[in-house]
Amino acid sequence: MLRSLIFLSCSALALAGSANKGDNCSTSDNRLQIGTYQFFSDCNSVTYCAANGTCVLKGCRKDEFPFGYQTGSHLPDLCPSGQFCPDEADVCQDLLPVNSPCQLNRDDECEAPPNAAQLADTTNRGLNVNGAVCLNNVCMWANRTSGESCTVENTAYIAYGGSGEFIDIVSRGNCVAGLYCDSVALQCMAEKNIGDSCSADKECSSWNCLSSGVCGIDTTIPKHVGTWVYIVVAIGIFVAIFGTLLGLFMMHRRQRDQEREKRMQYWREQNAFHQNLLQMRQTARASLLSLPNNGNSARSTMYSRDGMHSDEMPILQHAAPKASGLRHYMGDDSSDEGVMMQPKRDGRF
Repeated sequence: MLRSLIFLSCSALALAGSANKGDNCSTSDNRLQIGTYQFFSDCNSVTYCAANGTCVLKGCRKDEFPFGYQTGSHLPDLCPSGQFCPDEADVCQDLLPVNSPCQLNRDDECEAPPNAAQLADTTNRGLNVNGAVCLNNVCMWANRTSGESCTVENTAYIAYGGSGEFIDIVSRGNCVAGLYCDSVALQCMAEKNIGDSCSADKECSSWNCLSSGVCGIDTTIPKHVGTWVYIVVAIGIFVAIFGTLLGLFMMHRRQRDQEREKRMQYWREQNAFHQNLLQMRQTARASLLSLPNNGNSARSTMYSRDGMHSDEMPILQHAAPKASGLRHYMGDDSSDEGVMMQPKRDGRF
């Protein structure tokens, strides 16, 4: 069953030792870590433990971009065709013939069969390398056909998922592509189609055995949707954009209406205040005009701007000649009455 796994082997740098170049080491400490099967030695990631017990710079590499090297530092060379770089990365070695001992999962250490083009794995599932496979630390050729006896290797890895730590068993065999080696019968059998019962991923042609015990679709195949899905998505996007614009328009229009109503309310209040002032002015003016108008009154010197009748004019005690009988009035624009100033006897005001 395919799962989303996180193997500890992804952290190769963390599994390397701490001894630097020239430091002491022991080849007896070289091992594969339990659960991840990552190669470990006393030396750091750029050196290996030599036979003389000291850490020496690695003499080869098997990865295009190995861990542990600083930017711009010199990388050891990749091995040429016909050779391989072992886990220790000490020196390139010739490919191993069939039945030779090999390191775990190092199919690339084994010599390819004559018909490598027909036996090579083209599915990128790690079934073999050029038709050669390393099973149980022995080089073999993946050339077993249906019904023939086969060799199987089950390796238990420690993996981590959403529910925590669990064991993931990887089962490999030396059957040709399209067949799998049954772990019980130890015979090559045809891979199963989608919907058939299964117990392991290797049994399914899709390489995906579901938890329900049937073969599911290949998870590496990209999913294709119908044209109607694109149409629905396009309409949804258009409706979302139009709805957003319409919502913003309605919101701003409501805000404009609220501001307009505030201005109208302010104008009505100011207009009412102005009308009240005019009414108060008219009331005060009417009350002043209704007062008694005689010489003994304190208002005898006040008159209306609208004009004064001869009987409403005040009688001056010291009237000046008509030629010099100028009258001056003082008042402000807001008053309907003025104050008449009469000249003194010497002609001054």
